[in-house]
Amino acid sequence: MSELEDLYQEIILDHNRRPRNFGKLEDSTHQAEGHNPLCGDEITVYLKLDGDRISEITFDGQGCAISKASASLMTARLKGRTLKEVRSVVSDVSELLTGPDEGIIDLERLGDLAALQGVRKYAVRVKCATLAWHALEAALTGEHETTTE
Repeated sequence: MSELEDLYQEIILDHNRRPRNFGKLEDSTHQAEGHNPLCGDEITVYLKLDGDRISEITFDGQGCAISKASASLMTARLKGRTLKEVRSVVSDVSELLTGPDEGIIDLERLGDLAALQGVRKYAVRVKCATLAWHALEAALTGEHETTTE
């Protein structure tokens, strides 16, 4: 494994062991549950919007290391961002995980989210990594539930 792959693996493990922004957000303005029937992951994303900016974002639930780490990385990255910035990050992460060409995304721009790039090699794990992101999109569009099916 390369040094970069080792670093990415450590980031995933760290966010799984010590997830950022974990817990229910009591005064959320938006929330949605995400389910991954293949792995059994269940993640709820909670948002508090202040105008067009995410002032607070948390998640709770249970899941594998990849789904929990992805949710933690997502909340850490999106807190304080405008909805325009959020859409851009969501698009980049989607391209990183499911796009046709691995080299198209600027990994430096993604920061720690780039740690998720190794997941694309394992098709069954992509659904784990995208679960929280699907729940985020559902929450922002007013849906209250989503699935990776």
